[in-house]
Amino acid sequence: MADEPRLDRPVTLAFRGDWGQANMHRICGWLAQEIGDRSPRGSEFSIWSGRGGSDQIAALRSGAADIAVVTPAAAVHLLEPGDLCALGVIGQRDRLVVAVDAALPVSTVADLASVAGNVTVATSPDDGVNLIGLAAHKALRLAGVDPGRLSFRYDERPFPPISWFADGEADVLIHEAIMTPHWQRIAAKRPVRYLPWGEQVLAAFEAEGWPSATVEAGYLPGLAEDLLTLDFSDFVLLCTPALPDDVAYLAAWCMVKTRGALEVQYAHLPQDHSPVTYPLVPADMARTPVPLHPAAARAYSDAGEDSVGGAPIWS
Repeated sequence: MADEPRLDRPVTLAFRGDWGQANMHRICGWLAQEIGDRSPRGSEFSIWSGRGGSDQIAALRSGAADIAVVTPAAAVHLLEPGDLCALGVIGQRDRLVVAVDAALPVSTVADLASVAGNVTVATSPDDGVNLIGLAAHKALRLAGVDPGRLSFRYDERPFPPISWFADGEADVLIHEAIMTPHWQRIAAKRPVRYLPWGEQVLAAFEAEGWPSATVEAGYLPGLAEDLLTLDFSDFVLLCTPALPDDVAYLAAWCMVKTRGALEVQYAHLPQDHSPVTYPLVPADMARTPVPLHPAAARAYSDAGEDSVGGAPIWS
């Protein structure tokens, strides 16, 4: 398109995504290509592996990354983002869910205190970086369950803990990625009960800006009624205010105008079980947990709703 924004000088940009095979890397790869298509020869783009938590903030502050992806959006304020700003949000409908062996004599998370010495919990570590582990351990403490009395089995990623629980190697699962087939297979291997965190836990998170959200009955196998739990949605693309205006503008413009190239990578999945929401809505993309980079804000205002480009390579 003749009127689309283009950079007038070569740039070198470092993105920071996930471990390499998940959604953050896809988002980074999509955006790097679209910016690269509108940059002069000599421009260079790299995608570094990250963990999606506080490590992304540290990479931005040290200059190791120019653009980094964090999930969930609700956790960003807990990472003390300071003057960091956003380029936009890529939607993902996710929740942090507690599942237990149906034979356990518990009906709420608080009840786990009564069986603490006899259960193993599969989740992620609370190591100062991983946001799943941070939320899980914080919520347990708020529910009156001392993590120090529990036995844990940890992994950085969701799928090993889900498998441990499904295979009977753990009694409790606290994790996200609920839209994936891994969660759908759990009940085929063992009877499952889903535990509410309780009003006290959800209210404490809400007071810190972390909202609750519902998993509708039937969404997970064996879930007979709506479950109110912690929201774990959305990928936020963060940068520093030092990101040049023309780069920030182009990045946000590409997010809006070429979003079809990302959406099509998920179109084979049912909309309510896709790890990236589609169709992406520009107005939602511009609702960020920290202020938009000023140039990105202008791009959302200028770009409109229509997308551009030919047939995406995955179509």
